[in-house]
Amino acid sequence: MRADERAPLLYRTLHALVRPLIVALYRPWVEGAEHIPERGPAILASNHLSFLDSVFLPAVLDRPVYFLGKSDYFVGWRRLFFENVGVMPVAREGGDAGEASLRRGQQVLEAGHLLGIYPEGTRSPDGRLYRGKTGPVRLALRTGAPLLPVAMVGTFEILPPTATIPRLGRVGVRIGPPLDLSRYAGREHDREALRAATDELMYELMLLSGQEYVDHYAAKVKAGEIDIGSGDLEELGRSIDAQVRDAS
Repeated sequence: MRADERAPLLYRTLHALVRPLIVALYRPWVEGAEHIPERGPAILASNHLSFLDSVFLPAVLDRPVYFLGKSDYFVGWRRLFFENVGVMPVAREGGDAGEASLRRGQQVLEAGHLLGIYPEGTRSPDGRLYRGKTGPVRLALRTGAPLLPVAMVGTFEILPPTATIPRLGRVGVRIGPPLDLSRYAGREHDREALRAATDELMYELMLLSGQEYVDHYAAKVKAGEIDIGSGDLEELGRSIDAQVRDAS
């Protein structure tokens, strides 16, 4: 499926107009594009360094990407814009609202589309990779859609959260093979299984992106609820290795 098939009109228009500009200014490179299926659903679970992540990723792919975005963005004229470029609101709080947003994502996948989602839930405040939420894994287990880790590279330097004007620089997208979640089949309501699988996803994102990992939620760090120092890469690796051994 190409970007001009079944995508919203505004998405198709922007893809045609913006893609050549992005290629000329930022010379984006892509690794692992062969992992994205030519047709059918897939979940693209990406690190989140910049507001422009949702621009660069669709720009380098031929298939349209539908995103789940923070409901904070859906205010006034921005609601009309985001809905017409294939972005759907995600409530940041849990409970029924969180379940409703997962159902929206499930609808996208059941329609055979690519779903872009940010496991961290918000942009990294400092360029590091933060603890993932379990939504992407839950969707993969519910729908059977392949879950692909996607690393955005260089977008933090182009437009960090504190900046308003993008800088020039080269941007890359590195796509990993689908995660093997077979050991977690039928355990979509098991919190320990969801956390273990999510940690595996974040470990793959860490390897693909080269980011330092911080085992705290980015939203809590941004709110000042947690004071962090350096991420513990070795501890994360040991934890995931133990989880894989226990599950096998």
